[in-house]
Amino acid sequence: MDEATRYMGIALEEAEAAFQEGEVPVGAVIVKQGTILSRAHNAVERSKDPTAHAEMLAIRRAAEVLGGWRLSGCDLYVTVEPCAMCAGAIVLARIERLYIGTPDPKSGACVSLHQLATDPRLNHRVELFTGILEQECRQQMQLFFRRLRRE
Repeated sequence: MDEATRYMGIALEEAEAAFQEGEVPVGAVIVKQGTILSRAHNAVERSKDPTAHAEMLAIRRAAEVLGGWRLSGCDLYVTVEPCAMCAGAIVLARIERLYIGTPDPKSGACVSLHQLATDPRLNHRVELFTGILEQECRQQMQLFFRRLRRE
């Protein structure tokens, strides 16, 4: 198993935790030089905080661990393509590489609707890798929304 698959698997574990809590199942992991700095999952419903996306929580925790807001040299693994808020935070935090499980055609801001992470007009660009465990990430989202529609 390669590194990207391994860390995306951990992000999927976080997404599963979100699923079990009734949150949209998105998980994120931040890694620097082979060390996991933080891992998180969506907590919007539980925290009543619209910014409590997996990526935002993981970025905050990684910044605490490193003692600064610049996450240079860090890689972020996220099960679903980040929204505009999260993509902006990824750029501002200077994340080096972003690994995305599945695209989000309705609100994805890195590949699908917008390309914020690679926009040459911004002061930082993130190297993107997509399709890491894509089928597993997509299935988890589909299962969650199927269940939500039934309830």
